[in-house]
Amino acid sequence: MIDLLIVDDHAIFRSGLQRLMLDESDIRVAGQASNFAQALELLQQCRFSLVLLDINLEGRSGLDLLASLRIRWPRLPVLVLSMYPETQYALVAIREGANGYVAKDSEPTELMGAIRLVAGGGQYVSSGLASQIHQQGRGIDMRPPHQRLTTREHQIMLMLLKGMSLTHIGEEMLISVKTVSTHRAHLLEKLGVSSTAELVLYAVRNGLIH
Repeated sequence: MIDLLIVDDHAIFRSGLQRLMLDESDIRVAGQASNFAQALELLQQCRFSLVLLDINLEGRSGLDLLASLRIRWPRLPVLVLSMYPETQYALVAIREGANGYVAKDSEPTELMGAIRLVAGGGQYVSSGLASQIHQQGRGIDMRPPHQRLTTREHQIMLMLLKGMSLTHIGEEMLISVKTVSTHRAHLLEKLGVSSTAELVLYAVRNGLIH
């Protein structure tokens, strides 16, 4: 039996996934969490076969959680299930240790197949994502600017897009405001924008927020 931990900040979506799993004889939802802290608490208490993780969480992001999982439970399979198309975040998630990436608008059969593959020790990537990885392996960087950000810069970008202040970001990430400011400056430069307002416009144009 594949015991899932669903980490998503939308209760209705978590409930929908749970109902969907009722039709599967080998997959069940063994736990649900809406944020970083809840997920870590459950992981310390229970043993799961796979974490189904959303990137866009309240407070600390799914990428933060993914980084923590790779340190604390390096062999635990993680499948990212995101509202964002794979062209936006899939390469970042895979680079940071995710075992697969599925967009939320995918067919249920694709999701179930990905869960079974990843829980069995495999890695799930679509043909489009596999092509991007292949191109990078040949030294051809076809990624848009936001996919060239470091993990920390991605995390801070997501928090800025949520309207969080530099002080709040520093508190969430346990780093100084000066360090946050430095990362902010670097990511704005990489994206070719000069302010948070322009960052929001960039994010909208590139499908990073809706």
